[in-house]
Amino acid sequence: MSQWITVCQVEDVMPGTGVCALVNGEQVALFRPNASDTFYAISNMDPFARSNVLSRGLICEHESELWVASPLKKQRFALKDGRCLENAEASIKSYQVQVVNSEVQIAA
Repeated sequence: MSQWITVCQVEDVMPGTGVCALVNGEQVALFRPNASDTFYAISNMDPFARSNVLSRGLICEHESELWVASPLKKQRFALKDGRCLENAEASIKSYQVQVVNSEVQIAA
């Protein structure tokens, strides 16, 4: 059973952006693609650049799916499951996210 960890409040993340949260010692990139209370979380580690930078990436849409483009080498990772569009072998970890009473929580 997953433990839910509160990482921030909904209003702490501007729509259309991402932030980084430390969850059980791991950097997690948390994204709020629009003004709704829908959030996505993936590993913050870009496996191509080997840097924790994905939370600073650009949110984009490809074939009706939301992705984040790495700010360094531009590979895209699916927000819903961490798949890499350019190389499936480089996919990253994704996390479940829920919003409870305006608190954004990540399953750890």
